[in-house]
Amino acid sequence: MSQKKDFLTGLGQTNPFPFLIEVDSAEGIYIKDKNGKSYMDMIAGVAVNNIGHNHPKVVNAIKEQVDRHMHVMVYGEFVQDAQLDLSNKLTAKLPSHLNCVYPVNSGTEANEAALKLAKRVTGRSELISFHGSYHGSTHGSLSVSGNEVKKMAFRPLLPDVRFLQFNHLPDLNSITEKTAGVIIESVQGDAGVRVPSKEYLQALRAKCTEVGALLIFDEIQCGMGRTGKLFAFEHFDVSPDILTLGKALGGGMPIGALVSSKAFMKEFTYEPMLGHITTFGGHPVVCAAGAACLDVLDSEIDYNEVERLAGLLADRVSAHSEIKACRRIGSMFAFDMESQERVAKVVEKCLDYGLISFWFLSHPYSFRLSPPLNITEEEVIKASEIILQAIEETQE
Repeated sequence: MSQKKDFLTGLGQTNPFPFLIEVDSAEGIYIKDKNGKSYMDMIAGVAVNNIGHNHPKVVNAIKEQVDRHMHVMVYGEFVQDAQLDLSNKLTAKLPSHLNCVYPVNSGTEANEAALKLAKRVTGRSELISFHGSYHGSTHGSLSVSGNEVKKMAFRPLLPDVRFLQFNHLPDLNSITEKTAGVIIESVQGDAGVRVPSKEYLQALRAKCTEVGALLIFDEIQCGMGRTGKLFAFEHFDVSPDILTLGKALGGGMPIGALVSSKAFMKEFTYEPMLGHITTFGGHPVVCAAGAACLDVLDSEIDYNEVERLAGLLADRVSAHSEIKACRRIGSMFAFDMESQERVAKVVEKCLDYGLISFWFLSHPYSFRLSPPLNITEEEVIKASEIILQAIEETQE
């Protein structure tokens, strides 16, 4: 019996046209509905399931932790093995100054904490972000996001926020000694996969250092292997003062993480105490899943193979004359088409054929793909064939 009516009436909705797949199970690259139809998940839950659905190592880690304990105390009071394991594994992969992890429940919460930390450390109030950016839907994160259409209904938002052009060197002169923090996606996701130049990010790093502003890299979407390296900033030979993570870090469980130096993070502990708090952040079951996910990314993902297969997928789909452009880094794709209407028809037809693609909030002329990093060549070929067929069959 279908539960679509209950879903539409009993749960809050995000848009008038949800996909309405009635999920029964998921494994690897596939989601199966209650009628037995399988869907290739070529967006990985929007860059969440980077190691596929229900990876056995993550599932086993969750089960083992549940058998020990679940929530025991608000974050920061008790010593818990799962939190320490995640922190140790994460910081071992990062530059030495990024040595302290504050786990939270989601990416947007990590960004909220990052904005607070920048203000607290510097004693300044100005925040700088970039046109095209997306940092989340809570008030602070929305305030530093660049999509005005999504913001206007919720104003007033945070004051003292300025926006610069992304990847435009002259605008960096707007960063001054009044600036507390600059928040930037190492690769812009919602804007349609916009990759900055190495020169630009290095100049941004130098400018922040010069004026004493903290540089925040939001890698909630582009981190955890999505760009072909564990962290996207590794492509640019720079590192931030603050790093925010989420999405794929939990291996399918809800998580966010604020990562910075111990010296900076200490600022949350006094004047006032409890300068940042969370009840469920650092939940042991979620941290166990995150640690297991890091193990899988470290031991099972061949980034050379990720790059090869991503290139194959890009080449095959881009071969169609209706694809105006493809922007890609690693396994993070945006395919431009003639109009928003064409994109919507292709996404809908792909769904009919059992393939999940998606669009971008801030760039609706593109459809997005972000498949699991452990997708096989056979699956890449099958997916590209479905997409090409969907394009052909929706032509007017």
